[in-house]
Amino acid sequence: MTNASKTASPAMKLEVVVIPVSDVDRAKAFYGSLGWRLDADFADGKDYRVIQFTPPGSGASVIFGKNVTAAAPGSAQGLYLVVSDIEAARKELQGRGVDVSEVFHAADGVFTAKHEPFLLGRDRASGPDPERRTYQSYASFSDPDGNGWLFQEVTARAPGRIEGNTNFSSAAEIASALRRAAAAHGEHEKRNGGQHDVNWPDWYAEYIAKEQAGEPLPL
Repeated sequence: MTNASKTASPAMKLEVVVIPVSDVDRAKAFYGSLGWRLDADFADGKDYRVIQFTPPGSGASVIFGKNVTAAAPGSAQGLYLVVSDIEAARKELQGRGVDVSEVFHAADGVFTAKHEPFLLGRDRASGPDPERRTYQSYASFSDPDGNGWLFQEVTARAPGRIEGNTNFSSAAEIASALRRAAAAHGEHEKRNGGQHDVNWPDWYAEYIAKEQAGEPLPL
């Protein structure tokens, strides 16, 4: 084993995704209408302009502008926005006037040309995943240039996805995790004679941490 392999890799945080657009002001108006935070709008007064937006709770931002990328407008596809409640996220964007697809999940069947690629393939079945499994429910929308976005509902991380401390990006994600922990804790109390568990905060904390890390949940 080399010394390099014994040393932890330095943190490498994905910070920016470039979105190719044809009309900068139109794109700025669209992403602003989503409720995303405007971080920057810089120009050199001639032939360069860059705009940066950050989705709520996201550690990464998007940038677009004039002479920012040579990619064709609309060519960015499969841009994922992870949410803890896909139906609430869809309803929120619809309320902002955004055309969002119905919630769908992966299905077996014949490919239809109108279907767009997503992580699990192309065949979409209407509605959320029947078992409401994490990572399995989606909804899609596009910006005015056709750059494609996907909501993906994630309620528990796959093993190895989270390193170190449990991490939440919004109050809504914390509330959702607490509701799942509360439901599981109710079953825990039933299995133990229905007695009130005075140590429920510790049980909740263990449940949430293990759920996020993809480890076996407490019983």
